[in-house]
Amino acid sequence: MLANLQGAVDVFFQLQNFLAIAAGVLIGLFIGAIPGLSAVMGVALVLPFTFHMDPVTSILLLVGIYKGGVLGGSISAILIRTPGTPAAACTTLDGYPMTQNGQATRALMGALYASCTADLVSNICLILFAGVLASIALKFGPPEFLWLIAFSLTIVIAISSGSQVKGMISALIGVIFSLVGLDLVYGTERLTFGNLNLMSGISFIPMLVGLFALPEILEFYHKRAQEHSARALDRSKFTLEDYRKCAPSIFRGSFIGVIVGAIPGAGATAAAFLSYGLAKRFSPNGDKFGKGEVEGVCASEAGNNGVAGATMIPLLALGVPGDVVTAVILGAFTIHNLAPGPLLFQTNADIVYAIFLGVMFSSIVLLIAGRFVMKSFAVITRVPGELLMPIVFLFCLFGSYAVANNLFDVGVMLFFGVIGFAFKKTQIPIAPFILAFILAPKFEDNLRRSLLIADDWTYFFRSPICWVFIVLFVASLVWSARHEIKDAKIDRQGPQS
Repeated sequence: MLANLQGAVDVFFQLQNFLAIAAGVLIGLFIGAIPGLSAVMGVALVLPFTFHMDPVTSILLLVGIYKGGVLGGSISAILIRTPGTPAAACTTLDGYPMTQNGQATRALMGALYASCTADLVSNICLILFAGVLASIALKFGPPEFLWLIAFSLTIVIAISSGSQVKGMISALIGVIFSLVGLDLVYGTERLTFGNLNLMSGISFIPMLVGLFALPEILEFYHKRAQEHSARALDRSKFTLEDYRKCAPSIFRGSFIGVIVGAIPGAGATAAAFLSYGLAKRFSPNGDKFGKGEVEGVCASEAGNNGVAGATMIPLLALGVPGDVVTAVILGAFTIHNLAPGPLLFQTNADIVYAIFLGVMFSSIVLLIAGRFVMKSFAVITRVPGELLMPIVFLFCLFGSYAVANNLFDVGVMLFFGVIGFAFKKTQIPIAPFILAFILAPKFEDNLRRSLLIADDWTYFFRSPICWVFIVLFVASLVWSARHEIKDAKIDRQGPQS
């Protein structure tokens, strides 16, 4: 343990790691503050440029963008009622009314302090529980991983925004694309159509850039999005008394974010609304929520920032990404030949502990950067799209090409950009696609291993861990079916009422 900590200190305490975290947080705040550019888009855009960095430096850069992006989304949500990220949508409910009431600065600072508190709580939980979960995961064999991944796939569909049928369609398409390449057991070609570039499968990073960045550019030119006018900041303050009053909602939201973030696929948006709903229910000022109540802003921001560190728990401990952003960060591990999971804690413990040190330091950077530049970054909401979008498109082209110096990858990026745009127009969620693309090969691999090892069918139900995930798998399917039937019934009754 001490040897690992000493190794982690040696790996982490290097100038480039501190600069990477600071740059990541600032980039994240910048991107998050611009409506239409999300944290996941920022991480996907920067990912190809981390190819030649040290593993820890590249991962901390992406983690910094993630954390800054989540906080930055609150800036436009509060000032112009346009959430910079989906997770900040709940913040508009009270943030924008506060701006209209002349309390924009108080709302921004409330969001900052709630976010930093939740981020710190989330990071502590990551450090406390990731190792414990990884030690439990060492007891996992193929059938245990099989049921875990099956449960994760159902969760991904269950939390899909909008129709769960569309979530299933998205996941199914992701599974089909994951089959492209050579069969790992027999070496036969699958869906390559004789193209040598597809023998090793679809390039993950160009695909991510295409799915998350290009649709926003196409959407901008398709809709000719209108410019927003941001209000000037005022002299209102978020006081210590405000923090004391909001503390129950902040800490409740922090732990909600941790719990939701630790469930693969749940995401920050769900955590923000859940935190906001409970804060409204238990607060003595619940009747003021939605009219410009700072406690509502704090509850929402605590919920979505509490997810940031917790989503790394299943990624590091089990190799299963907690949300779409950590799915993209998984690409950084892949670039550097690191395989997240329980063995990572044994084979590369110094890197894992260095990442832990980095995420703790990122909370300090987030507080300082937010305190001093958040107000300045408010003017970013006025950046014209005609200037911004061509620059983003150039980053897409260069980033996709830079991964392997291959023009085919640029074509992959453009192809998936069109698919992402089609998903956007038909309101099919992208998250199930990405997570199914990542999880389906793991599911297939563990299913094949189980079939090769098993003496009989009872092997698939051999341990209590299997039964825990089987129960969760069935419960998730039942919940999804009931939810879909209920929505269908409401839709049928709608026109009659």
